[in-house]
Amino acid sequence: MPRSENPLRSELYPDIVPYASGMLPVDSRHTLYWEQSGNPDGVPVVFLHGGPGAGSAPVHRRFFDPAFYRVVVFDQRGAGRSLPLGDLTDNTTGHLVADIERLREHLGIRQWLLFGGSWGSTLALAYAARHVDRCLGFVLRGVFLGRDSEVSWFLHGMRSVFPEAWREFVEHLSPMERDDILGGYHRRLVDPDPARHRAAARAWSRYEAACSTLYPGARGALDADGGGFALALARIEAHYFVNRCFLPPDWPWQDLDRLRHLPCTIVQGRYDIVCPPVTADELTRAWPEAQYVIVPDAGHSALEPGIRAALVNATEAFRLSRYGADLMPSRPAWHS
Repeated sequence: MPRSENPLRSELYPDIVPYASGMLPVDSRHTLYWEQSGNPDGVPVVFLHGGPGAGSAPVHRRFFDPAFYRVVVFDQRGAGRSLPLGDLTDNTTGHLVADIERLREHLGIRQWLLFGGSWGSTLALAYAARHVDRCLGFVLRGVFLGRDSEVSWFLHGMRSVFPEAWREFVEHLSPMERDDILGGYHRRLVDPDPARHRAAARAWSRYEAACSTLYPGARGALDADGGGFALALARIEAHYFVNRCFLPPDWPWQDLDRLRHLPCTIVQGRYDIVCPPVTADELTRAWPEAQYVIVPDAGHSALEPGIRAALVNATEAFRLSRYGADLMPSRPAWHS
């Protein structure tokens, strides 16, 4: 059942810097940026960013107690600091799952906690379906399962709450394109002409940002590089959406029974418009062992006060439930 949360800690942990980082080639074309921070001998946790295509940021290290966790953050194919930025070649859910496993092996980690929001929640479940023996548990936020109904909501349904943002989003397209919003944007975003694809990326990113928080907030980071990060986000999202997120129609329901023995906390903003609570509700009804935390005064963003408090609380609760008051267990068992 949903429950309100009285967080053990209401704020993010202080800023930290990585103790290791690198670029991992995963095939002849793609190279992934990765970093580790916190305790090198701690419990490993991997941060799976949203989008797909959004990339990670330094603030994402701060959901985890650095004395306890070995925090792994990386940028998925085509996103953030991974190269080539915005590239769609061999960029599918299957490739991303294989990349996570490749990174785990590269870092010598036997098992890790999966922490993912929005598309990151999709990817966490997709990875676990293939590699459940490598998972310690899950912290999921703003659940997205990649279904046609969810993509349709993003393209059309959010109009009911954010009509101004939706109107600006659609009016970027010509009148002839507006009967197929996704197709129109996809064609523009893959167009080699920078004047077309960068303008479309800005319009797409502004729309998503406008709908992502309960209260308006600045989103200048997407344009800090002249629009490259906005292009990666919009282009990769559209690529996944036109391909049904490269997921089978009955996913993930047929895989849940194999995961339900693992601890899971699902954090959901009551007023999440990008990924409405109906999806998290469906997942928790199929996964009754999961802890379901509804934040009553939040939207989609992981950085809204109530969401970030619930997420930090979830990582602390995982520590306490597994290891009690001890900062670390006596014998680390998560290294290869």
